[in-house]
Amino acid sequence: MAKCAFLGLGVMGYPMAGHLVAQGHEVTVYNRTTAKAEAWAKEHGGKWASTPREAALGADFVMACVGNDDDLRSVVLGDQGALAGMADGAIFVDHTTVSAAVTRELYGSAQSAGVSFVDAPVSGGQAGAENGVLSIMCGGDLPAYEAAEPIMQVYGRTVKRLGESGAGQLTKMVNQICIAGLVQGLSEGLHFAEKAGLDIREVVDVIQGGAAGSWQMVNRHETMADDHFEHGFAVDWMRKDLGICLNTANENGASLPVTALIDQFYKDVQKLGGGRWDTSSLIKRLRALD
Repeated sequence: MAKCAFLGLGVMGYPMAGHLVAQGHEVTVYNRTTAKAEAWAKEHGGKWASTPREAALGADFVMACVGNDDDLRSVVLGDQGALAGMADGAIFVDHTTVSAAVTRELYGSAQSAGVSFVDAPVSGGQAGAENGVLSIMCGGDLPAYEAAEPIMQVYGRTVKRLGESGAGQLTKMVNQICIAGLVQGLSEGLHFAEKAGLDIREVVDVIQGGAAGSWQMVNRHETMADDHFEHGFAVDWMRKDLGICLNTANENGASLPVTALIDQFYKDVQKLGGGRWDTSSLIKRLRALD
C-alpha cells in the first residue's frame, strides 16, 4: 500500500481521499479550512496536516483537487507548498481543472525539485467521486503515469493517458465544451416540451434510448422539470472552465462560437442568483425569458 497525501477536500476531493483509505492506503489530508480536514480524519481514520508541505512529507503520491490556477500554485509552490515536502521520485497528481499553461509551469517546477507531475482532471461530478467511478484524463511522462494509474483507479472507472504534460487538461476542455452544448440543447428541448403542453418525463421516456439520449438527459431531466438545481457541478465553476477553454482557443486558433454563446448564457444564470446552481440550470434562464 502507498503513502499518500490529498490536498483539497471539496465535494470531489473529500470522497476521493476517503476511497484511498478504504483501499488500505495511508492518507494525510490538507484543506484550507482546517475544520473540514479534521472532520475528514475523524470520519475516515486518516491524518490531517496544517500545510501542504506537512501533508506531503514522506508521501509516495500527492493528489490535489482545488479550485483554480492560483489555488493550485498556492498548494504546490513556496516554503509551505507540497514540493517543499516531497522527496525525490515522488509523484504529484493534479485532479484540479486548470489551464494547460499552469500545468506545464508546475510540471517544470516539479522536475526541478526531482518530482514527477501528472495532470489528471476528472469528470463525473460529485456522484462519480462518491461512487468511485470518475473518468480521469491524464497528461505527463509515461513512467509517472504508469506508477500513479493504480492509485487513480481506486476512484476512477476510466483512467487514460492522452499525451505529454497538459494533455489531460486539454482533454478536459474538450469534455466541458461538449457538455455546454449538450446541456443547452437539452434545456431548449425540455423547455419546448413544456411550452407545447407535453409531460417532460413521458417525452424523455420515449426519446432517451434514441439518438437524442445522453447522460444529462437520463440523470437531470427530472430535476430540470422540477426546477431543482442543487445537483452536481456549479455554474460558477463551469464559467471558470469555459473561460479556460475560450482562452486556449484564442491561442490555438480553434473556433468555439457555441461555447462562447453558452458561456454568456451561464453569465445570465449568475445574474439570476444561480452561481451555485448546477449546470442544468440553463433551462431556468429560458423560463425567466417567458
